[in-house]
Amino acid sequence: MSELASLTTAWYDTHARDLPWRAPDVGAWPVLVSEFMLQQTPVVRVLPVWREWVARWPAPADLAVEESGEAIRAWGRLGYPRRAMRLHACATALVERHGGEVPRRLDQMLALPGVGDYTARAVLAFAYGQRHPVVDTNVRRVAARTVTGAPDAGAATTPADLALVESLLPAADAAAARASAAFMELGAVLCTARTPRCESCPLRAHCKWRASGAALPEGPSRKPQRYAGTDRQVRGLLLAVLRHAPGPVARPALDVVWADAVQRERALASLLADGLVVPHGERYALPGTPSSSQPV
Repeated sequence: MSELASLTTAWYDTHARDLPWRAPDVGAWPVLVSEFMLQQTPVVRVLPVWREWVARWPAPADLAVEESGEAIRAWGRLGYPRRAMRLHACATALVERHGGEVPRRLDQMLALPGVGDYTARAVLAFAYGQRHPVVDTNVRRVAARTVTGAPDAGAATTPADLALVESLLPAADAAAARASAAFMELGAVLCTARTPRCESCPLRAHCKWRASGAALPEGPSRKPQRYAGTDRQVRGLLLAVLRHAPGPVARPALDVVWADAVQRERALASLLADGLVVPHGERYALPGTPSSSQPV
């Protein structure tokens, strides 16, 4: 199994994308920020926002002293804005529990707000060079095709996925961390879900799925999430108004963003329930916006 890691790492050493959070001296906090942002969001959209965040908040303490509304505002149009609130809460916890440093233990990482199993392991591997199975959709796909011969992995990561990927990693920490990044990159750029570039893959001679000659299943392996016309879209439109407003916003300024009043009210209610929006009397704003700010 270590041969798969060696081949993939050698390919990665030559073909890895030049991403700023992969720089050797970038630090654990910028890596953590990147992992929050990259959840369900393409690299091309993350890059400019990540650069703005780490320039403005180069350490957890810099973000923790801000209101959570500023994190939501700076999140822009990355989508799933609750991630911004969780990242703000994570920064606060890092200051309160760890002196503003990202911890090096898995149990401490998992105890942080908004940090799940994947994010915890990814940060420990990519920031600190530790040996952990870092398993996302791309890695599961590579492992499934190469080792089991399946055309794709299941819908969610299982303990069996973690065990399989861990079995592929070299014993040494640094080599394992490098291999984790390499497997992820391979799945992202070559061993893709619908158009795998098998002719360029360093594992093509070892891939059980390719050897079987089996075709990809019909249709996407995951049902794509619709956006147009959904409550997610309406929430985004409402948040866009509040992000660009200097102060609390009156209802008429929100009503114009979506014609369906029932759906608009439902979206606003969900934003209020999530804490992404707070009421100021009959006006609305991002958390931490002073009531004395110029209303809209």
